[in-house]
Amino acid sequence: MVICVPVSYIGIKKCMYFVPLPNILNWILIYFASKSLYFYVCRVLLGFSGGTLVVCFPVFIAEVSDNSVRGTLGSFFMMTLCSGITVGFVLVYCLSYHVLPCVVVFLPILYLCLIIPLPEPPQDLLKRGYEEKAEKSFCFYKNLSKDPAQQAENKAEFDILRNKVLASGITEKITSADFFNKVSGKAFGLIAVLLLSNQMSGSFAIFNYSSTIFEQLGSRMEPNLCGIFLGVVQIFGLISAVLLVDRVGRRLLLIPSLAGMGLAELGVGLLKSFASQDFLHNNGWIALTLMGIVSFTASAGIVALTFVIIVELLPFKIRAPGISISMCGLSLSVFIALITYPVLINDYGVHVTMFVSASFCLLGLIVLGIFLPETRGKSITQ
Repeated sequence: MVICVPVSYIGIKKCMYFVPLPNILNWILIYFASKSLYFYVCRVLLGFSGGTLVVCFPVFIAEVSDNSVRGTLGSFFMMTLCSGITVGFVLVYCLSYHVLPCVVVFLPILYLCLIIPLPEPPQDLLKRGYEEKAEKSFCFYKNLSKDPAQQAENKAEFDILRNKVLASGITEKITSADFFNKVSGKAFGLIAVLLLSNQMSGSFAIFNYSSTIFEQLGSRMEPNLCGIFLGVVQIFGLISAVLLVDRVGRRLLLIPSLAGMGLAELGVGLLKSFASQDFLHNNGWIALTLMGIVSFTASAGIVALTFVIIVELLPFKIRAPGISISMCGLSLSVFIALITYPVLINDYGVHVTMFVSASFCLLGLIVLGIFLPETRGKSITQ
């Protein structure tokens, strides 16, 4: 909830400056670290940077993108996020400790340079009463012609947006009634199921403990290569989501994603339950294929679309604080998954872990399949 306060007063773009600055300091500290305390400070800095990123970026993307490409750009955000994690695995595998921060520190510096010339989103400016700046921002992000003959048409198009934004009550003070009503309650309920399905289905935790899982499945692959393999497959899944989300809609990607992921995890669980160690060792390609299907189907649906669906489900007036609350829920579900999965894998085995994950896929499949509305093509103010 912390980040939604400055967003309301200083604007979303200024808050996005808090993404690169702690990140740059983090890599400097890692390079000069001589005590474990340095790494604790680094984790705090990365937490602040990452928390700002996951709250601000989905809102920024939704507000500056056209309805026809909002899902594509939202999925592209997740694709770059997951691609960065995969690149991180590769860099750690290839570079020495002190070379790594010297290379990566240039990325937040580049981000800072690229974001400076961008104007703030028009909805954000309208909320704070800057109509003239909002109109210029609207024309910039819509790539509207500056030809004087087009000014009247541009003005009319901006007025439509302004009227919709102001009619949503965004300039009014947010009260508890905005959160505790039927529309908001349904949105938060669906988001809770979405986040629970996202994390407890294993989309993140399985990736983190891939080396242990592959080891129990008799894989001969080197542990770091297991993570790289799943990361590469995940990127292909995310590319599929980017290409399809605004063509087929959110539901037609999400529901098959949960079904495919659940069936593949069920297959891994059954394989581990009934196959001998010799069979697993000699036929490692079976487990590798099933885990690849888990990674692909997860990233093509539940991973790629979570942020997109959260932004589109929340009422416009409470979108910024609503996303902040949702990200707190996501962080909590990530924490629960990361402390639950090691216990499941080490104490009960991979088969039990996969059965539990598949059951959460089934939960999401039923609830979201019945109640989740299709939001493709809807205006961001709806």
